[in-house]
Amino acid sequence: MASIKHLLNINASKEKVFKAITTINGLAQWWTNQTTGSTDIGGIIQFRFGDAGSDMKVISSEPDKSVIWECVAGFPDWVGTKVTFTLDSNGDKTKLQFEHSDWKEDNEFFAGCSFSWGRYMESLRQLCQTGKGEAFGTEGYKN
Repeated sequence: MASIKHLLNINASKEKVFKAITTINGLAQWWTNQTTGSTDIGGIIQFRFGDAGSDMKVISSEPDKSVIWECVAGFPDWVGTKVTFTLDSNGDKTKLQFEHSDWKEDNEFFAGCSFSWGRYMESLRQLCQTGKGEAFGTEGYKN
């Protein structure tokens, strides 16, 4: 099975990065401003991009360390995949390892999502470092 992976260093604390990936407000500032739901373990987070989107079930969450979601509805190629964020220290920065795993097929949609995830990882970094991300649906978003 195919996986999308990104590794980045963020000039912010693990606590700040963790908050950005585990709260509705944080997620809405770097991924899509159309984010609703529950970020509790077992909760479902709905991410919408206009008329499209996905629902992620929170599988696990360890404060300032990691969070894992499973896609339970939405883009057909995403259903059954997992999204994992793992945080670690790298000097005075936070090292973020991102993985979107268990893809059934490495196809054009996979390639497009890999590109988009890279763009959203940079949005996450900017949010944590400057206080302003470029989430889908916000003024700074560039298609």
